[in-house]
Amino acid sequence: MRIAPKPLRAYPWYLRPFFWNQRRKYGAVLDSALAWARAPRLFLGVAMLYGMIDRRSSPLEPALRSLVTVRVSQINHCPFCVDLNSATLVRRGASFEKVDALEHWRESGLFSGRERAALEYAEAMTRSDRGVDDALMARVRREFDDDAVVELTGLVAFQNLSSKFNSALAVPPQGFCRMPGDR
Repeated sequence: MRIAPKPLRAYPWYLRPFFWNQRRKYGAVLDSALAWARAPRLFLGVAMLYGMIDRRSSPLEPALRSLVTVRVSQINHCPFCVDLNSATLVRRGASFEKVDALEHWRESGLFSGRERAALEYAEAMTRSDRGVDDALMARVRREFDDDAVVELTGLVAFQNLSSKFNSALAVPPQGFCRMPGDR
């Protein structure tokens, strides 16, 4: 990491419940969280935003949210995000084969029309040389209602924030997702 984390005791007391929850959920405090937490108020804002995006009542199903976050992370060259989000995607029911095919989803028969629309939209939002045109928005709106489009847009924007932050600071993967080729 380009910015070393502080010792856990050096972070404000009000961040400790977040760290406790990460230990419970992942078995470790996330290196990314320790980097964000160097600016405690910024960390709280990002944590709250993520909580709103990844909530149960989202109009986007959990596996689709994870699929999109992995793809955005791949594009932004964030190994930490690919690792963590791939593990979440597998936990949410995707096969390792699907995770492995994600980088080349256009050539794969493993992805539904809804997933393809979401992935194309995520790529267009993420790649600064592309953008979202009316034709793409029409394809997205065939698969998602207005509320889901807003949620998808927020998810992609958030994952760009997160993966660009982690990539710039060289936050390393923490070994959450062991792909078949890694064994």
